[in-house]
Amino acid sequence: MVVDEARRATERVARESYGRILAFLAARTRDVAGAEDALSDAFAAALRTWPTEGVPQNPDAWLLTAARRRQTDAARHQQVQHAGQEHLQLIGDELEAMAHEPNAVPDRRLVLMFACAHPAIEPSMRTPLILQTILGLTSEDIAVAFLVPRKTMGQRLVRAKTRIRDAGIPLRMPDAQELPERLAAVLDATYAAYTKGWNEVADDALPELADEAIWLGRLIVSLLPNEPEAKGMLALMLYTTARAAARRDTTGAFVPLEEQDASLWDESLIARAEELLRQANAGGPSGRYQIEAAIQSAHVTRRLTGHSNWPAVVALYDYLLTLTGSPVVVLNRAVARAELHGPHAALADLAPLEADPRLQSYQPFWAAKGHLLARAGETAAATEALTVAIGLSTDEAAKAYLKTRVAALNANRVTH
Repeated sequence: MVVDEARRATERVARESYGRILAFLAARTRDVAGAEDALSDAFAAALRTWPTEGVPQNPDAWLLTAARRRQTDAARHQQVQHAGQEHLQLIGDELEAMAHEPNAVPDRRLVLMFACAHPAIEPSMRTPLILQTILGLTSEDIAVAFLVPRKTMGQRLVRAKTRIRDAGIPLRMPDAQELPERLAAVLDATYAAYTKGWNEVADDALPELADEAIWLGRLIVSLLPNEPEAKGMLALMLYTTARAAARRDTTGAFVPLEEQDASLWDESLIARAEELLRQANAGGPSGRYQIEAAIQSAHVTRRLTGHSNWPAVVALYDYLLTLTGSPVVVLNRAVARAELHGPHAALADLAPLEADPRLQSYQPFWAAKGHLLARAGETAAATEALTVAIGLSTDEAAKAYLKTRVAALNANRVTH
């Protein structure tokens, strides 16, 4: 029982505090990779020590102290200058004292997020770097999200962390004139973390990662109240969260958006999202998150009118496509277009994506394709596409839903 309790405590701290502790460690050294190694050793020490000595009263501070000792030892091993030795010892003493204080670890994640978005970091790696270092996603998760081979993503992440150390990038909030260039990567990482958490939820509860992303979104908006895209992103997350209670039925089965019971949606969250979107649209030109939030706003009109505002949804996707050129936007636009112009028009929109190698392992592409083929009466092709989607699904509820769709298609084919 003691071993199980220690393991659960370690897992909880890893889920809830990994990014916060890592940000604090890296703030002193600017060596993200070294901080990750030190924190990994601290977690290993916890798994060895806590089962026999018990879980400490302040697990975060215990891990922070252990990790900083590891950093200090590493610095000494590298024969740092004599003057630096005294400074490292002072830090160690400070952290030792913190172990007995509640809430001792300051939250510096946002600072590290903006550091990871520094101009010295390759633009395409800023968001992935934030996702791994602060929000704890694996290189495999990030590779899937960015449609990049896992090995390639891993190598790029290592180079980016090395760049922070070698370039001496300061871990501080950027000045006002530096914010626009960095904010996009911070928003992208926050929303990607939210999406990762949301897609893994198995019931009507919001998982830690998605909840943490909303917390960060609120913090960004409070610190940068004049940034319309920050409000757009937070609105987008709140619109989605408002539907949490309706995305599973009483048996736990997945329920698609168009089939959800709108009476289960959270009106208070929708109202807050609508207000944020209104403020964002009044604050400046519309960016990606404002448009995506507006799409969700068009969807939630169903609670008032009985149906989604599909013409508005398609028009918004048209504009979003001009902003991003993203194949994912092409996919989502095609699904929306099917509601106005039928499945054959939507399948024609998808045709150019067939040759895109990035989408061959992208589950939503195959699920959407199967859905549209089924509507078009192409049962065999629909079954094939949905079967691929099932193989790519990580959410058991979504996988069960797709299996039900395939079974229904096969039953219909037999009867006809």
